[in-house]
Amino acid sequence: MLMKLLIIFVGGGLGSCLRYLVSLGVQRFAGDGFPLGTLAVNTIGCFAIGVAAHAMRGDVEVRSDAHWFLVIGLLGGFTTFSTFANETLHLGRDGAIAHALLNVLLSNALGLLAAWCGLMLAGRVFSQPA
Repeated sequence: MLMKLLIIFVGGGLGSCLRYLVSLGVQRFAGDGFPLGTLAVNTIGCFAIGVAAHAMRGDVEVRSDAHWFLVIGLLGGFTTFSTFANETLHLGRDGAIAHALLNVLLSNALGLLAAWCGLMLAGRVFSQPA
């Protein structure tokens, strides 16, 4: 278990650094009008997890530590949006269309609501007295 966590930890750290560098590079090129860096990271991550998910299933034998490092660690650190997309696609592929749509709706609605609540709470807790 400790080795599994270490493998995920290393992959996640690399993925997080890669996310920062890719997002920063794209955003510097694109300017500040739209969060294109985040969009690029999410799109690249979704593509990469699609490739990895296909490569690591079926007849292709891949050691589980490679899955932990690449999918859970590296891509999880790069963007959890790729995991969301992959899980939603699997729900749809397995015939659970209602669950796939519910996952999209709840993930977006609850994520936005939670971010707003966090902003409101932090504004009250950390506000400077006038």
